[in-house]
Amino acid sequence: MDFDEAADRLYGMVPEEFTSARDALAKEAKAGGDAALAKRIKALRKPTVVAWAVNRTARERGQELGRLLDLGRRLRDAWRTQDADALAEAGRERTPLIARLVRSVREEAEAAGHPLGPTADLEIEQTLDAAVVDEDAAEQVRLGRLTRPLSYSGFTPAPVVRPAPEPAARRQPAPKAERDEAERERRKAERERRIESLENALAEAERAATEAERGRADWEAERAEAVREHERRAAKVETLTAKLAKAKDKLNAAEHRLEVARREETNAERAARSARQRADQARAALEEARSAHE
Repeated sequence: MDFDEAADRLYGMVPEEFTSARDALAKEAKAGGDAALAKRIKALRKPTVVAWAVNRTARERGQELGRLLDLGRRLRDAWRTQDADALAEAGRERTPLIARLVRSVREEAEAAGHPLGPTADLEIEQTLDAAVVDEDAAEQVRLGRLTRPLSYSGFTPAPVVRPAPEPAARRQPAPKAERDEAERERRKAERERRIESLENALAEAERAATEAERGRADWEAERAEAVREHERRAAKVETLTAKLAKAKDKLNAAEHRLEVARREETNAERAARSARQRADQARAALEEARSAHE
């Protein structure tokens, strides 16, 4: 068993089986003499229900998910090359494809006996959207080892607006009114772009805040679990310490008893030798008396 095999097995399980199975695999690796592998397995975190549902979909509907990941590659390539047509085409495919996959994730969760709550759609959508625009997120989703939903904190690629080409003939200077109107339109467009940029930044900041809050909640739960385990271990240590103290008292008593027994055994052996000597002397005297009488 290697790490990838262990991770694939664990993240394919329903959430309630994860912790016990992880600990068993870590114990198996340690018993096999691979302490480093055991430590890596033990460090794997239990996925949230939404993350588990996305992981399950990656395993059960890999072809369907693959279409989304392929779309992401095309979108990122178009953004790098500033191909407005390709960006527009990918953008048209993106929304319906993500919507279908959100339904697929729900169906897979329900089929496994874990129907998702009404707020799960947003987390699923954010995770899939992150897989479209971010290459690292796409790889995480493809592997099916998410521990929590993802969100993208950068700017989402959008079609590039190219300026219209200048006509061949030189433009005639516009009247002042037209120039003023053009300037107002330019400023208006600039304000709108600025507002749109700020709205996008706000949306991404809110997504990042939501993700950070989920992370905080995960670690809060982890801390609470660690506190409970610490209390259980401390209570067990206290019990064992009390038992050890009693055992030491009994050992001391047994050692004292052994010492007394050894001393008394020595005294008894000495008394027995002395008694045997007196008996031997008495027997010899009796035999001597009998011989003289005869």
